[in-house]
Amino acid sequence: MTRRVFVPHKYQGLIIEHQSDVERTNVWAGMGLGKTVSTLTTLESLYALGIETQPTLVIAPLRVARSTWPDECEKWEHLRGLEVVPILGDANNRAMQLRRDAPIFSINYENLPWLIDWFKHNPRPWPFGTVVADESTKLKSTRISNQKSKLGKEFLKGSGGSVRGRALAQVAHTKVKRWTNLTGTPSPNGLKDLWGQQWFIDGGQRLGRSYSAFESRWFQSVKGDRGYHAVEPLDHAQEQIQQALRDCTISLDPADWFDLEKPIVRPVYVDLPSGARRLYQDMERKMFMEIGEHEVEALNAASRTMKCLQLANGAAYVDDAGNWKDVHDEKLHALEDIVEEAAGMPVLVAYHFKSDLARLARAFPRGRQLDQNPQTIRDWNAGKIPVLFAHPASAGHGLNLQDGGNILAFFGHWWNLEEFQQIIERIGPVRQLQAGHRRPMFIYHIIARDTIDEDVMLRRETKREVQDILLDAMKSKGLRV
Repeated sequence: MTRRVFVPHKYQGLIIEHQSDVERTNVWAGMGLGKTVSTLTTLESLYALGIETQPTLVIAPLRVARSTWPDECEKWEHLRGLEVVPILGDANNRAMQLRRDAPIFSINYENLPWLIDWFKHNPRPWPFGTVVADESTKLKSTRISNQKSKLGKEFLKGSGGSVRGRALAQVAHTKVKRWTNLTGTPSPNGLKDLWGQQWFIDGGQRLGRSYSAFESRWFQSVKGDRGYHAVEPLDHAQEQIQQALRDCTISLDPADWFDLEKPIVRPVYVDLPSGARRLYQDMERKMFMEIGEHEVEALNAASRTMKCLQLANGAAYVDDAGNWKDVHDEKLHALEDIVEEAAGMPVLVAYHFKSDLARLARAFPRGRQLDQNPQTIRDWNAGKIPVLFAHPASAGHGLNLQDGGNILAFFGHWWNLEEFQQIIERIGPVRQLQAGHRRPMFIYHIIARDTIDEDVMLRRETKREVQDILLDAMKSKGLRV
């Protein structure tokens, strides 16, 4: 690979300056703004100047840890002296990689408990002086607090939240000097997502020493219409939390730096056939339906929601063994129209259930699934795949798909705002522009009318508003926040 000369954009210069000046920081930069190369540039400078001498640990989703960080390091001329070594594979391979002499190592979040345990049972001390948490929302569910015993000895307390967060907490403030949280979506589910991430920055100094303290200060329990209790932020919470984080956070929005056209969004409605509508109404009202010889029961509201989403897409699971039955093909027909309208341009299709994938593959035999094989991404970007089926959970962080096309169709819908935003940005306007493609991005939402599809889309918009307000208030327009 021929290395390229890196000329940072102004916004990348702001990220580099901020990371250099603030040892423990949040970098909230919208998708496509070059957080990875900016962070690597900061690290290169810190190592070159002798400010940092210990290795760096990058924690990221699996695909990003395996490919994005090492590939980005090999892409740029000024990073020639750096190397990113992935700590992946089986336990023996991970241990072998840890013994290598390299400045930067990358690991996926799922292997964090193993990593912490490995250093506990080996004579080698914890080596990483810097940690970069890429897509730090993976740490949002951490529930931990610093406590002092009667003798004045500090210890960590916490049994809730994620296992990986609790494992990482053991070294976050005792062995790590420099910490960077990277994400473009800091609060995908609202302000409550911020505490777990921020704890790794300051141990609770800004938002509260424990999650319960954070919650009691800025949230209230509200009784809903159906008797359930929800936790909602107080009126002053947003402003006060933003103020608390200003000195350690930089926020950048692509819209402030590019003259971008918004994606062209087209809802495509389908109507359920009468038979499918009867099944849907039975499940919705009675939590029970009969598909042929199969009796399908939803044991709770969550199960009913899942079954209704499946029915809206055109199939439903009928047993615990993963068997499913076709119900209708309306969404498949709508997608056929979209592909035909594309007139040969590749189409990226977001699905949710395995039954969706099977039916899509059957209806579009030339289509392919986005899998673990790097050649699949290369073929897509080379225009060799007319229809690419991608689950949003596996088509998110760090994947560059913009060369392959500019058309995205949502075959099925789901609640997760972060995954929804991430798959859009794989071929989104920012990436299209950066890749030199002067073309609009098209998003097609295939929606089953009068079904839970409509509820999911409305709920995603509601969740988006909270995050957008936060990002707008924290964003930097040429000034560090």
